[in-house]
Amino acid sequence: MEQLQSVPNMSEDRRPILGDEIEDHYDYGSSTPGAESSDSAQENHQGLGIHRQSLAGRTQPLTFRVPRSLSTAAGDKSRQNESGARRTLGTFSGVFCPIALSMFSTLLFLRGGFVVGQAGILEAIAQLLIAYIILVLTVLSICAISTNGAVEGGGAYYMISRALGPEFGGSIGFLFYVANVLACALYISGFVEGILQNFGPGGTYVSEGGGLPDGSDWWKYLYATVVLFFCLIVCIIGGAMFARTSAFILLIVVICLLSVIISIFAINHDILVKIPITNHIVYSGNLSEAANITGNYTGLHEKTFRDNLYESYTKDYNTGDEMNFATVFAILFSSVTGILNGANMSGELKDPSKSIPKGTLAAVGFTFVSYLVISILIGGSCSRFLLTNDYVFLQQINLWGPFVVIGIFAATLSAALGNLIGASRILEALGVDELFWIFLKPATKTSKGGNPYMAVIISWALVQLVLLVGSLNAIAPATSVFFLLSYAAVNLACLALELASAPNFRPTFRYFTWYTCVLALLGCMIMCFLISAVYTSIALVIMLLLVILLHFRSLPTSWGSISQALIFHQVRKYLLMLDSRKAHVKYWRPQILLMVANPRQSCELIDFINDIKKSGLYVLGHVKIGKLEDYPSDPILDVYPHWLSLVDHLKIKAFVEITLSRSVNEGLQHLVRVSGIGGMKPNTVCLGFYDNAEPSDSLVKTKVRKRKLLGDVENGSYRKVDSYFDAIRDDDPKKLTGFEYVKLIQDCLKLQKNVCLCRNFNHLNKQKISEEDGMYYIDVWPVNLFRPETASFFDNTCLFMLQLACVLNMVPKWRGKTTLRVFLCINAQSDNTIQKEQKLEMFLRQLRILAKIQIVSWDHLQHYITNKSLEEDSDGSHMHEFQEVSEEFIKSINELIQANSSRTAVSFFYLPKPPTDSTQFGTYLSHLDALTANLQPSVMIHGLHPVTSTTL
Repeated sequence: MEQLQSVPNMSEDRRPILGDEIEDHYDYGSSTPGAESSDSAQENHQGLGIHRQSLAGRTQPLTFRVPRSLSTAAGDKSRQNESGARRTLGTFSGVFCPIALSMFSTLLFLRGGFVVGQAGILEAIAQLLIAYIILVLTVLSICAISTNGAVEGGGAYYMISRALGPEFGGSIGFLFYVANVLACALYISGFVEGILQNFGPGGTYVSEGGGLPDGSDWWKYLYATVVLFFCLIVCIIGGAMFARTSAFILLIVVICLLSVIISIFAINHDILVKIPITNHIVYSGNLSEAANITGNYTGLHEKTFRDNLYESYTKDYNTGDEMNFATVFAILFSSVTGILNGANMSGELKDPSKSIPKGTLAAVGFTFVSYLVISILIGGSCSRFLLTNDYVFLQQINLWGPFVVIGIFAATLSAALGNLIGASRILEALGVDELFWIFLKPATKTSKGGNPYMAVIISWALVQLVLLVGSLNAIAPATSVFFLLSYAAVNLACLALELASAPNFRPTFRYFTWYTCVLALLGCMIMCFLISAVYTSIALVIMLLLVILLHFRSLPTSWGSISQALIFHQVRKYLLMLDSRKAHVKYWRPQILLMVANPRQSCELIDFINDIKKSGLYVLGHVKIGKLEDYPSDPILDVYPHWLSLVDHLKIKAFVEITLSRSVNEGLQHLVRVSGIGGMKPNTVCLGFYDNAEPSDSLVKTKVRKRKLLGDVENGSYRKVDSYFDAIRDDDPKKLTGFEYVKLIQDCLKLQKNVCLCRNFNHLNKQKISEEDGMYYIDVWPVNLFRPETASFFDNTCLFMLQLACVLNMVPKWRGKTTLRVFLCINAQSDNTIQKEQKLEMFLRQLRILAKIQIVSWDHLQHYITNKSLEEDSDGSHMHEFQEVSEEFIKSINELIQANSSRTAVSFFYLPKPPTDSTQFGTYLSHLDALTANLQPSVMIHGLHPVTSTTL
């Protein structure tokens, strides 16, 4: 038999899939850490073992043994080894301070008055609320993910990639990296703006006609380059040094902020604040630079508060662009995007799972209160003209002006440093994970202390390019969009983990639900398109392209992918809804179990069945002969991955079911009963044919893959699959007899499954069919050739044959090169040929089957048909039964078929039921053998159930 040979045990040749096991030992109560008995070591040598042993009356310590290879990827191992030495930061210095400094950045001292002046107090507070609602909801998602396991270096990228999988993790990690680069450039632009406002021409602390040169944008670029170079030096020395000093920098910023608040309460008289001469909108027309144009500071006053209550959008004097809600919100939001700066430092944190939630929530609450207070105070004390036309008015109304200058420099420079450090950590993590091949390999180079200096240099170079854009307000929209998309990804990751209901998603942080994730996700996406639909569309296209690129790349699978958890969750839900009791013939589809003994001689058949499954269930079944007690462990676990590799190699959509049984017959019954699940169970069993033909290696034919542009190339997966399955040997004994084979057919019919016997598929050449000129035929012979007297009748088997042939003809690869042909066998002397042809044509039309009717006369065979046979089956009731006929008759039928099969691709024949008398099994099999000998690929079919309908 061709298909039902069992494959020998492959366990001797198997190779380890996970590589060498590197184990962590956690012993409690042992004088020698990590020690355990050899017997204990043999037990649970893979996986998690929790065991006690008693030796010589002594109780051994409880030992937890966790194979690190099962829980971490290769990149994670190296990251763990490198980051262990640099985990020195706590919650306050490692999380709270970097986040607070980044969220103060440019808004606190440079753009706070601008936002209030443009949007008004009410709208400014509304924008703050919108921004902080998005931030807080996102922080809840960050806290949930970060407390669900050990967080390594890479921060938000690490959390997203390990939750959503490498495809989405890598693409979103790239966007988050770009967001940090843009933010760094944004804050450096703010720093340079503060320098020029105070020390440039007409600045606060320079005499008239003096100050730093500011004749063109290139001067600004030079100053920004110098500042960025200073940031580079700090980051090269080490991010930990910056983190240690961040508490001191934050203290300076808070003191400066308090000085502003105290000054507004302390100074109650009017102050005329001169508008800077760099404001080309105010100083335009016939007004000279010496003109004394001022804005009013009134102290806290009710009238000033009412005047500034509502919005009044005007042009931005820096860019000349007209402001609106979206552009002002972009400026505001780009300044408060630092909530992930603490997560970015995860590689340096002593306890990331505790520090990230506490520090992030505290920093968000602290900065929100600060912004709310300062917005109300400046809105109630400064005229709108002053707010919209002077970015640095605060130092003019402060009790000691340099406090504000120091605050501007400290807030913007520290925020720039934080984002440059964060960007380098993300780039390093991307490089360690090797998602983008070797392109990011240089970013993984670190100093002895673990500082990724090459990632810092690459990030510095990119920020240098972004600085060419120039204006802070011009960089802000893109920065906001990329950060919002990153936050949306974090919320999506948390939402997916929550909806997947995975048992291992047990974050210690409980203050979140899927509602918060959805609200934050929607808020991020809405604000993205509101700020800039162009930037958002570009970012999404980039992310989509990266997802597609990474999908076709061989990626680490030991991370786990949330898509698998979500698919499982949804499939289980819909399988429960798929009720087999509600099945209707109109929606019938083939669900096939193909029994395969050795894939080496069955590749063409496997591919053919994949074509006729019509989006139905397709299962490759294999019976391994043996008894479980003869093996130390289940041998199926060793060979199952090999069959999955075969499915991938052949590019078919099939499941694999393998069973261990004492005989093929018993194993087939197991597979027929247990294959599938719920309403998705096989309704058809396909078997290879039992004959004495010399087996051929069809797997070797898949070695070469045709490509239009590159020509013939070797299929990359062939070598691996080739090593999994033993070569075909002529001296291999058959694993079952002809009697047992017929018993297989009988058992399948008893189990109410349709049966297909497939023969000569080693001759099927789909490439030849598609490339040759002319049409090939898919032939259907809807008649029990062992009972020719029933040729005028149609039963379920005939309909099943037509259905499968029609399905095959609908497959794109077959449709263009084949024509369906139905044979009508007639007796020209006694039958009304025209009437029979018209009836068959009408029947096919009712079934909506486009086919050519081929009339075949078998007058020369009528003498084989006895009158007794005609009398016994005048109504076709015995059509499905087998009837022994003479060898001459079978040979004549075979010759008739061959004469009409010169351009046949595949033929479908009627398979009668095996005889009830088991002594006739040999005759039954020999008749089938003679009928299909020397034919093109043939499928003998016996159908039990209706499979097609003529009703709507």
